[in-house]
Amino acid sequence: MRVIVLGAGVIGLSCAVRLAESGYQVAVLARDLPAETTSAVSAAIWYPYLISPPERVSAWSRVTYQELVRLAAEQPFIRLRYGSEYLVDGTPDPWWADAVPDLRRIQHPPSGFADGWSFTSPVVEMGRYLPYLTARLDAAGGTLSRATVDALPNAADVVINCTGLGARALVQDDSVVPVRGQVMYVQQFGLTEWLIADQGPDQLSYVVPREHDVVVGGTSDADEWSRTPDPAVAQDMLRRAARLVPGLAGAQVLGHRVGLRPSRPEIRCQALRPESRLIVHCYGHGGAGLTVSWGCADEVAGLVQAATA
Repeated sequence: MRVIVLGAGVIGLSCAVRLAESGYQVAVLARDLPAETTSAVSAAIWYPYLISPPERVSAWSRVTYQELVRLAAEQPFIRLRYGSEYLVDGTPDPWWADAVPDLRRIQHPPSGFADGWSFTSPVVEMGRYLPYLTARLDAAGGTLSRATVDALPNAADVVINCTGLGARALVQDDSVVPVRGQVMYVQQFGLTEWLIADQGPDQLSYVVPREHDVVVGGTSDADEWSRTPDPAVAQDMLRRAARLVPGLAGAQVLGHRVGLRPSRPEIRCQALRPESRLIVHCYGHGGAGLTVSWGCADEVAGLVQAATA
């Protein structure tokens, strides 16, 4: 059975891999190839951010956590790294706490913070992970092509819509809005633990170490469309992060990028059957596409299998 997947970010590729490896004839069509997507900009740490609804996200996140742990044993570009999140106010355990096996409260957070927790999280090198997913798709007989579409295709039995922010125009869903995220990359200086810090309104900082660099962020600007990095914003991000990770102050800056997170009040993961074809929507993953990618891919594959059995 022929399946067209629209979108080549981490959600589209994960869905395509699951379906192709289940025996479907899969073709991925995308305006932006994997290295050009928002997924490629991501710091790519497992962490449910800007994503809802909690009960479904928790389940998808748990599945993805387990799959990334499994892959980390096989692939050098996925590492399990310990780290901490600091909060300015006392907060109950996060709603996704049961997805991680070792979450523990921080008894004495740094000055300026009232609460926090630590846990182990998969960190993924997206520059290598997206080609890995593409190679798995190819090995399973799937294809990936650049194509711009202005309507859902009718050339296949099944169409999977993983267009992210593109769903605004493709299916006229104005509830999908961009949340602009600017990051910078600095040379790795021996950092091994990640850090996330809520430093007040619009003051989210995160520091995610990778093999050869460290990702520093970030911003969360709703309904902002510019993909041009702002030097003043970059300077402020680095200043805030260096208060918590002093080694950043002297690190060589390697580059800057901006991604537009596809935010929606709730993820749309839904199967419809207009006329003789099956449409499955899977978009609106906010800042947590990687975090729920395999859970969503499993659900999409299940929807297709149930509808085509």
